[in-house]
Amino acid sequence: MAAFLYAPPLDRLLPRLKFHADLAAGRLLTQLALPAFMAAPRPQALLPLPLHRSRLRRRGFDQALELARPLARALGLPLLTGGLRRRRATAAQSGLEARERRRNVRGAFAVPAGVPLPDHLALFDDVMTTGATLDEAARVLRTAGVRRVDLWALARAPPPG
Repeated sequence: MAAFLYAPPLDRLLPRLKFHADLAAGRLLTQLALPAFMAAPRPQALLPLPLHRSRLRRRGFDQALELARPLARALGLPLLTGGLRRRRATAAQSGLEARERRRNVRGAFAVPAGVPLPDHLALFDDVMTTGATLDEAARVLRTAGVRRVDLWALARAPPPG
């Protein structure tokens, strides 16, 4: 589920967070999205989709984590930050077609050994375009024993065309 369609004015606010470290824009977006997530079935934990450490170093923060932190707090959910990691850096998904996106993220995620995972969690990302990244991460989580993975995003890209 996505709280918004990636369209004006969200298409101006989200890049401010993601590429200009405007954390206030992120907090505003979370507040605006809260009613949509309050209406969703309640998972046992919220897991933000992690960045690879090289991209985290370049950017200086993880936008999914910055959005998920206040969302988890407002919903009274545990924030599960160590439940998933990026095993390898991937190319930016933004310039890729759907098939290339799936290939790009195949095998990119892993669940660290010994991390306890709940039966039901929500995997959270800032923007869902084709869903390839969230789908791959959810597949890895289900393989690790999570019974139900809900896919949450702040925004969903509009269908092509």
